[in-house]
Amino acid sequence: MADQQARLSWRDGSLPVSDQFDDPYFSLQGGLAEGEHVFLAGNDLPARFAPGFQIAELGFGTGLSALTAWKAWEEAGMTTPLRFTSFEAFPMALPDMARALQAFPEIAPWAARLLAQWQGGGICDLGTLQLEVIIGDARRSLPEWTGQADAWFLDGFSPAKNPELWQAELMAQVGRHTRSGGSAATYTAAGFVRRGLQDAGFEVTRVPGFGRKRHMTRARMP
Repeated sequence: MADQQARLSWRDGSLPVSDQFDDPYFSLQGGLAEGEHVFLAGNDLPARFAPGFQIAELGFGTGLSALTAWKAWEEAGMTTPLRFTSFEAFPMALPDMARALQAFPEIAPWAARLLAQWQGGGICDLGTLQLEVIIGDARRSLPEWTGQADAWFLDGFSPAKNPELWQAELMAQVGRHTRSGGSAATYTAAGFVRRGLQDAGFEVTRVPGFGRKRHMTRARMP
């Protein structure tokens, strides 16, 4: 389904590293906890969850961030579908996704439900999760997207390794596809990313990061 699939290597047997970007997909020091700190807390979730809530993401990767949000959604008692749209240029093969997600037994029930229906992209109806993974270069696909997000997970590879996914033009598109009062969060505090979000209309703050990362970025659309 994709023009190019993710090429990866395994570090210590369980940490997937992108060969395309020479960057790990997550931290073995707590990939799940990092996602909860950066993407959930960074977007004031689950407190803001409401029926019809839409999350959008740059960089689907292993699906860990989507699963983290879905787990939080169900554990918050939400019974309507969470809408989650992710933009991914290099989708991961199913066996690689399954192997990577084994590192997180806390999300095993949600991972099993996703993996049972995963087709490498497109729309996946999982009941309380309406997942759409749009395959291709986000610089082309995001401008064509007709949705508006309540919260953004900016989850691409490191800006130093994958600058295309953090440039000002793409941050401007993130801003255009954010509802009034919406938010964005990312693990990076790179100055050019923060400036791009500010230029896109967000109010940007630098807050404590997770683990060894001193700072991360939170953004709010007035």
